[in-house]
Amino acid sequence: MHVTDLETPSVLINLDRMENNIRRMQDRCNELGIAFRPHIKTHKIPDIAKMQIEAGAVGIACQKVTEAQVFAEAGINDIQIPYNIVGEKKTARLADLALYNRVTVSADHPITIAGLSDAAAALDIRIRVMVDLATDIQRTGAPVDEIVMLAKKIDDDDHLHFAGLLVYPSTASNRPAIQEVLLRLHQAGIGVETVSGGGYGAFLQADQVPELTEIRVGTYLFNDMSSVHKGWTTIDDCAMHIAATVVSRPSPDRMILDAGSKTLAADRVKDTHGYIVEYPEARIYQLSEEHAHVDLSQCVERPVVGERVHVIPVHTCVVSNLHNQLYGVRGDQVEVVWDVAARGKVW
Repeated sequence: MHVTDLETPSVLINLDRMENNIRRMQDRCNELGIAFRPHIKTHKIPDIAKMQIEAGAVGIACQKVTEAQVFAEAGINDIQIPYNIVGEKKTARLADLALYNRVTVSADHPITIAGLSDAAAALDIRIRVMVDLATDIQRTGAPVDEIVMLAKKIDDDDHLHFAGLLVYPSTASNRPAIQEVLLRLHQAGIGVETVSGGGYGAFLQADQVPELTEIRVGTYLFNDMSSVHKGWTTIDDCAMHIAATVVSRPSPDRMILDAGSKTLAADRVKDTHGYIVEYPEARIYQLSEEHAHVDLSQCVERPVVGERVHVIPVHTCVVSNLHNQLYGVRGDQVEVVWDVAARGKVW
C-alpha cells in the first residue's frame, strides 16, 4: 500500500526513525549502566513494546491496570504501574494480574498501602510496592520525612514487598532529596533494590543522578514538537507525522486542514499546534474539532486546495490515544497497520 492510498487525516509512523530512537535510547542506558523501562502510554501497542524489550528493555511501564492486563496477555510480564491504585475494584484487578506476573505499583500514603495489602491478602499473594517520592513538580509523592515510615509499613506487611523508590521527574534538581531518602532508609535498615526515575528530560540528566538504577521514558519513541522545543531531540528524529489535506484556502494568507483537535490534540507550544513539514514557516494558530487554521503569511511558497501535507504534533502521546490506527511506513510504503483499540497488528 502506498502512503497516498490512505485517507487523511492519518497517523504515520516512520519505522526507520522509530527503530533508530529505540536503539539510541537503549544504547545510552547501556552506557550509563541503568535499566531501561519504556512507558507504553506513547504507543499502547504490544508489538512495539516487544521491539523495545528485544532491544534490551527490562520490562514496561503502564499508567493503568487495564493497560497492564493487555500487555500481560500479550506475554509481557514485567510491568510497572507508577500510579496510586485506589479502590477495591482496581486493587482486586491488580491482585489478579499480580498472581502470574511481576507487577510493581507505587504508593505515597498509608491508606493506599492498606488497600493494596487487603487486595493481596484476599488472594494470599504479595504485591510489589515502591514508595513515590515528592518532587518539585508537586504532583503525587510523599515528602522526604514520610518515606521511611511508608517503606517500613510496606516492608513489615506479609502481603507486600518493598520494591524501592519511585521518582518523577528524576532530574538533577531532585537528587538531594533522593540522596537524603536513601541515607535514611539505609540507617533504618531497609534495603532499596530499585531507584526508578522517569521523564524524557530527566533521562538526559541521568548521568548527574548516579543513584538511579532504572529510567522510564515514553515520548522518545516517536518524539514531538514539545520535545524539540525543549531541546531534547530534533525534527529529524520525529517519527510521528500526521498526513492532512488542505481543504480550504479562504484567503491568500490562510489555509484550513482536515486535522483539528480530534486529530492533533489541543496541546500548544511556541504559539502553534504543530509543525508542517512542507511549510515550516506556516503556523497552526487555532484548532476547531475537525479543522486546523493555518497562517501562511510568512510562507513564500503556499499550498493549494487538495494538497497533502504532514504535521509533527506537539504531544505525540495524546495523538496515539485519539486515533484507532497507526500506520507504520518505510519510505512511501505502508509496511504495517496497528489497531490502537485492539492493541495489535491488523495488517
